[in-house]
Amino acid sequence: MEDQLLKILYDPTVGKLATILIGIIIIWLIIKAIQRNFISKLKDSNQRYKTKKTFTFAGYLFTIILIAVVFSNKLSGFTIALGVAGAGIAFALQEVIASFAGWLAILFGGFYKTGDRVQLGGIKGDVMDIGVLRTTVMEIGQWVDGDLYNGRIVLIANSFVFKEPVFNYSGDFPFLWDEIKIPIQYGSDYQLAKNLFIDIAKKIVGDLTNLSQEKWNSLQKEFLLENAQTEPMVTLIANDNWVEFTLRYVVHFRKRRLTKSDLFTQILTEVEKTNGKVKFASATFHLVEVPDLKVNISKKI
Repeated sequence: MEDQLLKILYDPTVGKLATILIGIIIIWLIIKAIQRNFISKLKDSNQRYKTKKTFTFAGYLFTIILIAVVFSNKLSGFTIALGVAGAGIAFALQEVIASFAGWLAILFGGFYKTGDRVQLGGIKGDVMDIGVLRTTVMEIGQWVDGDLYNGRIVLIANSFVFKEPVFNYSGDFPFLWDEIKIPIQYGSDYQLAKNLFIDIAKKIVGDLTNLSQEKWNSLQKEFLLENAQTEPMVTLIANDNWVEFTLRYVVHFRKRRLTKSDLFTQILTEVEKTNGKVKFASATFHLVEVPDLKVNISKKI
């Protein structure tokens, strides 16, 4: 019994497994200590997240290197077996491999990063985490109107970056063009209405004009883009019922709903101050002519 126990203890394979186990424990104890004592104290949440992910990835890398070094003299014997099994594994895990390739494309291709607002596979939301196989997104929209969280966390395979378009609302240009339509009655002071809407837009979103223009100019230096107007703009068309003004403006991607609410509130307030010079229109029916009515009155005695 003792001879068998000693034989097991002195077995080179057992010694290598023990070395790997001890090495893995030491590696992860060091990484956890660094994350707890240093990384957790970083004030910038984005920097804290990226540093934590980097050390976690380093832990996996050092673990693989440790196993490879310990079994380096055994690897040559597995070459043929791995070659035969490789084709079957690749076929069985093709989705996993595609997701891993998607993860590499996301990291080095600049598709998106944590904190970005994206639309992936029909899901729109903010990126919470980018894993090796899946991207975690806090969803917005669906049964909730506007760009507001609905509380649902969605896991999306990274392979989607190769299959469907990736919409990034906050990449190199973290602004969106948005617009609102304002119906005004015929006979109103159209020039007054136009000036009114421009002044309101400049008051509420005017501070974004120069900032968004600088970002756009930076994009033009890297990509083939035409010059774009970032200042608020008002256009109008006439239809059968009213004169329709369209107010177009630049807004930060996270404040689209709030900005639209502020604009409408201010527009309602200022239009009421015009004392009828500018009137809102609504769907109405106008009777052009009333047909003649013949009434017969008979008296009964």
